[in-house]
Amino acid sequence: MFRVAIGHSVDPDSASAIAEAISECKQLLNGEVPQAGILFTAIDFDHAVILEHIQDAFGEIELIGGTTNGEVSSSMGFQQDSLTLMVFASDEVEIKAGLGREISKNPISMAQQAVEMAKAKSSAQPQLCLTFPDSLTSNGVLILEGLKQSLGEQIPIVGGMAADDYVFSQTYQFFQNQVVSDAVPVLLFCGDLKFSYGVASGWTPFGKRSCVNKVNGNVVYEIDGQRALDFYQYYLGAEQFTANYAIHALAVFEDEERFYMRAPNGYDIESGSVTFFSDIPQGAIVQITDASRENILQASENSLKEALTRFPGTNPAAALLVSCAARRRILGTLTSEEYELVKNNLPQTIPYCGFYAYGEIAPLTTEGKTRFHNKTFVTLLIGA
Repeated sequence: MFRVAIGHSVDPDSASAIAEAISECKQLLNGEVPQAGILFTAIDFDHAVILEHIQDAFGEIELIGGTTNGEVSSSMGFQQDSLTLMVFASDEVEIKAGLGREISKNPISMAQQAVEMAKAKSSAQPQLCLTFPDSLTSNGVLILEGLKQSLGEQIPIVGGMAADDYVFSQTYQFFQNQVVSDAVPVLLFCGDLKFSYGVASGWTPFGKRSCVNKVNGNVVYEIDGQRALDFYQYYLGAEQFTANYAIHALAVFEDEERFYMRAPNGYDIESGSVTFFSDIPQGAIVQITDASRENILQASENSLKEALTRFPGTNPAAALLVSCAARRRILGTLTSEEYELVKNNLPQTIPYCGFYAYGEIAPLTTEGKTRFHNKTFVTLLIGA
């Protein structure tokens, strides 16, 4: 048995909102007791009150989650200033949570600590890891490196970085009954689990593929022997670059066809450098990209279809969706259409939830390494 239930509320009162979500979950569980859960909420709730209610309702549930830039579910579609709860009941799959604190001090070590905490509670081998780390205090690539070192490269990691509605001040992570920041919570699925994932962005590369010659973490100085700023202005022009450079992310190629995205968030005229939201490897092959709102919407459908094609079972029990906050800003009033496409392609009986993140986490391919993404839509299907 592997049963998943979703609750979603837009009530502005924290206690009333979580009570509504819990009631919805209990009705769908039909008497089954959940062993684990995921909580996504807007930044302005009283998160301690919410977690207290969840613990009162479900006991020592293995719970993780985080704050968002928007929430989504099969119950209410896309919402802002809401909370959504997904809970898992199973007698076939062990689901265990772990936490690493103060990731700003040592992101690799604290990520490893989170995994080891969860592994110590399980009698079976991990098959899948979910994570929703702090996005503002540390480096997502280094957090991911720590998770992979503890799990091994072969275990897929899926998730997204906690957000705070584009304030960029402080995000919160959830672990059991604790509200924390500067942390990395993980949820390990161990045992006989079926799952698949799909990744798509909607950004299309153009121009020639080039090599990153000089980089320091997320600051790129030279591409193809010229200043990174000059590289961008060659394709966009100085005026267009100043107005719209954030739209034109870099595709970082993993192989001849597949790439992950890196979004620029600043530049320095004196040094000619361009700063990105996350690290780019020295020697990486990159290509400048462009996107339309139509292509961004189509990518969400492509992500879902890819996951459905890969799913090893007959019918998944649930779906987890993670989309980039930058996609939401670009889509504007079309944001809800991302989830209409999902709804139209998933069987009506499959519950799903998700959120808008400050960075997405998933492998690019079935056998590929887990990557940190920008401007991307990730679909995870799970079942047993």
